[in-house]
Amino acid sequence: MIGYNCKYAPVEIFAGFGKKYSLINNEVSNFDYASGRLHPNMCSHAKAMLEEIHKGNYKELLFMNCCDSSRRVFDSLNGEDINFAYCLDLPLCNQNCAVEKFKNDIIAFIKEYEKHSGRAFNKKLFLSEFKEKRNLPNDKFIAILGARSNKTLIDVTNACFNGTKVLDLTCANNREVLKTDATESDSLDDIMLKYAKALISQTPCMRMQSIKAREAMLENENCIGIIYSTVKFCDYYDFEFSKLKNLNKPIIKIETDFTNQSYGQLLTRIEGFAEALNKEDGKRNNVNMNGKYFVGIDSGSTSTEVVVIDKNLNIVKTVMVRTGANAVTGAKNALDQACINKKDIANIVATGYGRKNIDFADFDVTEITCHAKGAKHLYNDVKTIIDIGGQDSKVISLDENGRVIGFVMNDKCAAGTGRFLENMAKVLELDMSAMAEIGLNYKNDLTISSMCTVFAESEVVSLIAENYSVADIVHGLNKSVAVKTKALANGAKYKTPLMMTGGVAKNKGVITELEKQLGAEIYIPNCPEFCGALGAALIAANK
Repeated sequence: MIGYNCKYAPVEIFAGFGKKYSLINNEVSNFDYASGRLHPNMCSHAKAMLEEIHKGNYKELLFMNCCDSSRRVFDSLNGEDINFAYCLDLPLCNQNCAVEKFKNDIIAFIKEYEKHSGRAFNKKLFLSEFKEKRNLPNDKFIAILGARSNKTLIDVTNACFNGTKVLDLTCANNREVLKTDATESDSLDDIMLKYAKALISQTPCMRMQSIKAREAMLENENCIGIIYSTVKFCDYYDFEFSKLKNLNKPIIKIETDFTNQSYGQLLTRIEGFAEALNKEDGKRNNVNMNGKYFVGIDSGSTSTEVVVIDKNLNIVKTVMVRTGANAVTGAKNALDQACINKKDIANIVATGYGRKNIDFADFDVTEITCHAKGAKHLYNDVKTIIDIGGQDSKVISLDENGRVIGFVMNDKCAAGTGRFLENMAKVLELDMSAMAEIGLNYKNDLTISSMCTVFAESEVVSLIAENYSVADIVHGLNKSVAVKTKALANGAKYKTPLMMTGGVAKNKGVITELEKQLGAEIYIPNCPEFCGALGAALIAANK
């Protein structure tokens, strides 16, 4: 199989040699090999491409020099089991001089491949490879825009928007080289001139000088929502997204690292977006109409919470247990401790990361929607919810009616979460209740600068060796969490009044620092860790 990296690559040329070709765009399990050949901050897709090539899946390669990362991958091929590798420069405009140069480069590539393969280029086979123009659908659709998408993103989006068309219009995946009026009797020079122009005239990527043609995709009236894909350490599409945030159309940004370990977070983000657009009901089983209680189960990475309410929406029971190694076992333990007769339960709504695995629940809803529902019930005026859980942090924006209008989540990193504080408490030999208070009595305003939990732990050990007090160090940790949370809040364009949910909301030190960072008071409910489960119970009552 011949692999290529970019939608501007002239891969139809291979059809003229009777060869098949494929876009190098697979996710990988790790970057063990690529990490030794490329810089740690290199584009994740570039590293994934090198991993794929190293597996030996492609014996021949055609690369476009479309960005520094792609060029670096091509330059790193020395030592790989490759029979043929060729790299072309990408023209950044469609002016006549650029088209002419691109045409000459393509002809040079043809001659090089003829020499390599021992075959002659066949014009007829080449011209039969082109297809007619593909139009956008006439009914409602979800558009995936931005940088390269991956299989997990596409699969999750299709599952969450079941029944609604999903169009992958990202980078290399919206490749559409239109059929020209070239004929077999034309000279190679004339055919390739028209081909070069057709290649450059595709919907432009963000590296082209003019990107006006991209706006048509965004303005289409049938597009009901946009999932904007970006790749870790690739900045081009972040620039476009910064302009699209004011677009009068629902939009969410998804950053992937092209590993196949992102399913959980992707599912929460996309499903939350779908729920905000009222596209997903989460229905599983029928409701027990004779039941008098409604149960919400919030299955988190650290703890599982259960809230039971009656038909008047009064809280009857609350239970919290450690989730442990199995989400279902944790949920069953919590429900057993609530001591509610199963015959009296109308229905159960599951939320949190383990929601899909709780098979005895009647419905499942994302924690985004559940926290919004619970927060609105507890504090009617709330506009922004800050939820710092064990595994992730979220900032959720609400409209006047408590409907989710946007949210941001941290990436796959424990820094700034409850797990981060738990790890630091172990290093300092503190329990969580002591850690919540001791940082308020600091004398030295320390700054924990590391963005990574592992490096932050090393920094804390160094501060201990420098004889700083535990109170000073805890204050530095609290400030670190507050700074990271402020960045999320800014990304969500937070508005007051603010409310905080999740277990970290019981940490006075973090709250104090966060209020300083945001310049606003934060409302804390009596039991902030139960807000998600309460929202799930309220949704159960609504259903």
